[in-house]
Amino acid sequence: MKIDAEDLLQRFLRYVQVDTRSDSHSETFPSTPGQWDLLRLLESELREIGAADVTLNANGYVYATVPATSAKAGVPRMAWCGHVDTATNLPSAAKPIVHRAYDGRPITLPDDPKQRLDVDTTPHLREAIGHDIITASGATLLGADDKSGVAIVMEAARHLLGHPEITHGVIRLCFNPDEEIGRGMHKLGLAELGADVAYTLDSEVPGEIDFETFSADSAELEIEGVAAHPGWAKDVMVNALRLAGRFLSALPRELAPETTSDRDGFIHPVEVRGTADKVKIWMILRDFELDGLASKRACVESVVAGLRAAEPRARFDLTFKEQYRNMRYWLEKDMRPVEFGREALRRAGMTPVSPSIRGGTDGSNLTARGLPTPNLFTGMHGVHSQREWVSLQDMAKAVETLVHLAQIWEESGS
Repeated sequence: MKIDAEDLLQRFLRYVQVDTRSDSHSETFPSTPGQWDLLRLLESELREIGAADVTLNANGYVYATVPATSAKAGVPRMAWCGHVDTATNLPSAAKPIVHRAYDGRPITLPDDPKQRLDVDTTPHLREAIGHDIITASGATLLGADDKSGVAIVMEAARHLLGHPEITHGVIRLCFNPDEEIGRGMHKLGLAELGADVAYTLDSEVPGEIDFETFSADSAELEIEGVAAHPGWAKDVMVNALRLAGRFLSALPRELAPETTSDRDGFIHPVEVRGTADKVKIWMILRDFELDGLASKRACVESVVAGLRAAEPRARFDLTFKEQYRNMRYWLEKDMRPVEFGREALRRAGMTPVSPSIRGGTDGSNLTARGLPTPNLFTGMHGVHSQREWVSLQDMAKAVETLVHLAQIWEESGS
């Protein structure tokens, strides 16, 4: 199968230069205006490649259709999804650099020489020797999470539209905002998507198909102290910042993300804002199992209860919110979407792997809502850092996988 890798590359390079960093404190949807810029670009490009039913709705979802080429009536309608936003921790208007035929020597990123990729310290880079490697310049994210997925979906759609001899059913395409802040599927209508099965393109290692994610909650703790002039504060002031510090130091270090791995969950404070009078702390809680997630809620509650008892003059307001759940709970009831994905990977010449991913995807939400949605690889690595990189050859393999997947689902139809 001949994939147009150069077209795939040029699409990816266009997309990563658009600043689409999401913002968890924004009340708009999408959360940032830059996401609209990429969504509109994708809408235009879908029309250019000949996709049908192209729409960009008021909530920032781009939908399109690759019409069926199969005469079978019973082929399930499949959707391919990618998110346009990038993580909140770093700027995302990348200056991409293509390292052609990577020779294995260290890559130093020019805008920050401390940011360095080396085969001895960078996971999976050694396997990419000889590939065309794309990085950012060291000052931003590359945005391969998930613009590599977006580019892969676009290139797979373009390939099928240009090769009507490849038989497949209806394929729906969806590009969405705000996955990185847990809102990616909040306003997606399943009827509007119109699919029986879906795949997100938002994983890493070539050959990977994920069907187990964390279950996730968020937590917010607001601490209100007692204000007083510092010159006359003795026995009056209750400093909310000091209480916040006591809270953070009381969280068990063995439950921190920096001390956990494999199937361990964690409690992770992600942001603190406030003054001596009032502080707000945002956290995320993760575990593969619901009882483990409940125990982490109980841990946070216990720490807060101890502080409340120690300082009754302060007010502690703790709230939890469900974010997503482990999609394994639903997918293990019908593993066809996973098994078909594995067969597509094998046809593309790869060995399928299904690790338990220490994160979540939009597929977690969609699967819980009744649309089975495993997660496929894109070849991205080092995500959420300036050292993010992706191999063009791995992205092309992901395109090939999607084309095989379309054929496999068609073969299953009646």
